[in-house]
Amino acid sequence: MAFKSLQLFFLLLASFTSHVISRHIPTPIPQHLYGCRKGDNVEGIHSIKKYLHRYGYLSHNTNTSSHIELNSNTFDDTLESAVKLYQKWSKLNVSGILDQQTLDQIFKPRCGLPDVIMKSNSNKNTEDDLEISSHYALFPGNQKWPDYKRHLTYTFTNNFPIDFVPSVTEAMKEWAAHSLFTFSQAADDQVPDINISFQVGDHGDGVPFDGPGGVVGHAFAPTDGRLHLDGDDKWSAGLETQKVNVMNAALHELGHVLGLAHSTVQQAVMWPYIDVYALKALTDDDIAGLTALYP
Repeated sequence: MAFKSLQLFFLLLASFTSHVISRHIPTPIPQHLYGCRKGDNVEGIHSIKKYLHRYGYLSHNTNTSSHIELNSNTFDDTLESAVKLYQKWSKLNVSGILDQQTLDQIFKPRCGLPDVIMKSNSNKNTEDDLEISSHYALFPGNQKWPDYKRHLTYTFTNNFPIDFVPSVTEAMKEWAAHSLFTFSQAADDQVPDINISFQVGDHGDGVPFDGPGGVVGHAFAPTDGRLHLDGDDKWSAGLETQKVNVMNAALHELGHVLGLAHSTVQQAVMWPYIDVYALKALTDDDIAGLTALYP
């Protein structure tokens, strides 16, 4: 009886371990999408359309973004234009083809906020209608904290893992070292300026997370203060294979909390893709963006 119980225990343990490991492996790139171009009709192209629509590329290349179009696997003129815009924004080879560089980047872990912001009221099918800077970007209307607000309080909620708290506070120190902002933990009877938590799936802010892989976090422009990390991804306070570094993600999302949108500079903290191979630090581009917003 004891032997059978032990067997059952190890079977359950193996099943649990397999589940934990598999759910955190990054989404593999569908090999059959490599090389897809205008005129192709290939299963999975609809996922590329939804990706480009979510991050602001496809919505600026068509007058409509109907449910049927976004679920179609047809590589049409609209999608080609969106792919070119994505490649132009990302400083990739602008071919309109889903080449290896383009797909490799699309499947990297990233922030969930859009990259492209429309600068005119035009709906023409051309990337010339978009103002793509060669550096930092700000939110529409230059949303920022009021002039009297340079000290921000924060709190961790939703059972935020204590082991990851130092990574987030270290990210705050990085922003404080290059700005007039300071940060401190809110008192129990105080309404915090920044609310930091892990969330999963649809968590009530209108921007649901997508499970393991893909989007790893998002935050809102001032003065909202919400900073969310995806609890379905696997996280680390260090640099570990197939894990997202908490400080890198927090450093990026705090930039949104302060008022910075996504930068086109790949070395910048505000580049939308979260580095999993090296710890990041603020660059001249990040600091210039913050200085422009808070001179």
